[in-house]
Formats: sequence, C-alpha cells, structure tokens
Amino acid sequence: MEVIETIVIQSTEVEGKETVVSSVEADKTKTEFVWTLQTTWHLVNTRLEMDQAFDQPVCKKKKLWEMVAEKVNAKLRESEVTDVTVKAYECDLKWRNMLATYRKNAERAKRLGATSVHWEFFKAMHDVLGKSREEIEAQRQAKLSGTRVGKAIASKRFTPILPTPPATAAPCSSRPSQDILQLYMELQERKMNMWAQQRALEERKIEAINNLAQAISSLAQKNSKDGH
Repeated sequence: MEVIETIVIQSTEVEGKETVVSSVEADKTKTEFVWTLQTTWHLVNTRLEMDQAFDQPVCKKKKLWEMVAEKVNAKLRESEVTDVTVKAYECDLKWRNMLATYRKNAERAKRLGATSVHWEFFKAMHDVLGKSREEIEAQRQAKLSGTRVGKAIASKRFTPILPTPPATAAPCSSRPSQDILQLYMELQERKMNMWAQQRALEERKIEAINNLAQAISSLAQKNSKDGH
C-alpha cells in the first residue's frame, strides 16, 4: 500500500489551499526541499517567535534565517524526521510566499470578515502580524519605560528625533542661539580681516609699481641729460 503524504504547495487562490501529492511524485525533485504540512507549521511557529528580532532596524537577516533553519531542522529531528534538512534560503523563500498569501487573506478578512478566511495558517500569523502600528508602538514604549533610555527620555535628558510637525503647529522660534550668533560674528570678522589684508597687499603692489615707474623715468631723464 502506497503512503500518501500531504505536501503544502502555494496556491494561486486567496485562501492558500493545500494540494495532496504522492510521495512518489515528491521524489522526482530530490534537490528541492518539499514543504510538508508539519514542516510548514514548524517554519511558521519559529518565524513568528523570532518576529521581534526580524523587526530590529539593524539586523543581519541572513544570520536570522540560518537560525530559523536550524530550529526547524531540530524540530524535525525531534519528530524523528532525519532524512531531510531545510536550508536558510528555502525558509526565507517559503516565508515570502506565505506572507503574500497572508496579505491577500488579510485584505479578504477586512472586506468580508474573518469568517470568510479558511486558510489554516491565517490566525497564527494574524495574531502576530496583524497588530496595528499603534499597538506595536504602545508595546515598545511599555518595554522601553524600564530601561535607561526610557528613563532618560522621561527626565528630558535625551531629546528624541521627532517627525516634522504639521502646518497647524505653533511656529518654532527662528532666533539663533547665542553660540551660533557668536560663531557667525567671528566668521564675518575673519572675512573682514582677510579683505583688509588683501586690500593692503594690493595697495603695496600699486605703490611698488609707481616707485618703479618713477625710477625708470628718473633714469631716462638722467641718460638724456648725459647725452647732451
């Protein structure tokens, strides 16, 4: 009796339905990792657990995906599946495809309601990825409040970079600070001194030229008198 193995294949429909493929057909592509339902769930759970790490502004995604692959392979070994291993780039590619399916289902749920979505991975992904920006920011502020950075912000010793205020906001004072004004005055004074030095140099050049002209004229007059 041939054993039928359920393999998750990305469907073009919104709900991401699964297709049943025999293990004989799966053996035709030995070089390509075949995502079973169990392995896909391992990937989803592992990736969602590491979602905060992936959300960091400065992180090496390649290293994180290598960690995801290691954890998925470890779970497979725990399930006594030792004949296959998944690579980091395969996890990354599979997750990108699942994200595309999730977003389509999220749009469907927004239009028709959550009951219209029957994709089995939707709820688990939506519980983590479906949070609004306000909820994410509120959680971040709550975690930050107990840290040194949060205390510094609260005590106003640290000035965070804020977004540009709207046009209706009160205009900021355009008066420069005393230090900037002092620096500007010093620069202007240096420019005036350089200009005065340049002017004095030009005057010296003109004076030297005049003296040279007078010397040449005197020498010419002397030679003219000696000739007579």
